[in-house]
Amino acid sequence: MKRNILNKLLIVCVLLAMVSCKARKRAMSVTSTTPKVDNTVSIATTPPDLTYVKNELAAIKSHQITFNTFSGRAATKLDINGSSNDVTMNVRIARDKKIWVSITALLGIEVARAMITPDSIKVINKLQGLYLKKPFSFVYKYASRQVNYKTIESLLVGNAMPEVLTENSTVKADMGNIALSGTLQDLVYNLTLGSNMRVTQFNLTNEAEQQALLVTNSSFIQANNKLVPSQIDILSTIQNKKIQANLHYSKVDFDLDLDFPFNIPERYTPAE
Repeated sequence: MKRNILNKLLIVCVLLAMVSCKARKRAMSVTSTTPKVDNTVSIATTPPDLTYVKNELAAIKSHQITFNTFSGRAATKLDINGSSNDVTMNVRIARDKKIWVSITALLGIEVARAMITPDSIKVINKLQGLYLKKPFSFVYKYASRQVNYKTIESLLVGNAMPEVLTENSTVKADMGNIALSGTLQDLVYNLTLGSNMRVTQFNLTNEAEQQALLVTNSSFIQANNKLVPSQIDILSTIQNKKIQANLHYSKVDFDLDLDFPFNIPERYTPAE
């Protein structure tokens, strides 16, 4: 952990930016202390003509989570090429503006912090006094140029990647689920949503670059009358490299007043 936390946090940020997901179908669990919300909608079975596609896209968009701020606390396992660490990630989002991530290890000691904006990625390693400042375009060393800041936000709250919710997608209904598929230039995507129109599967691949990212959304819970995945499992393969990040939210809130403290101490040095 001490030697690699900066790199691991950066990789997690890149993973989030490379949003794609493949979900295992699991039973939905809802906290007993929160009133249950009926999110079930009927799915049309008419032929996939343009009117059908438009109607389904409108239904999907209407069930995407909208918010001003988001905060979540997630027990997280990071595994990079077989090197594993258990940490806690605290995530805060100001919609369309910034994502703040704090990673704590044993005894609640903060070891790293990150700030992601539409223009930049910043990471500090508190254990070694190192920092990294890069433009957002830095993620394109690992990801397609179709991903952007909004992609990360969508992943963290279980929304669909906005770029795939277009009439260019092929839309099909199948046994209570709805599936979208298509291409974004060099990317192939497959998106599956449950009967409540929440994302359960999204698969994004680039065969030419030997890149694939699978994210599982499961064990959904209610938070402020919004249905969110409490479990997000990410698996990234880049050529012969394998990266896993498994997040389990134990606490989720929306639209609270949040602080986003981030500064790079003068004594810190740039990471190589």
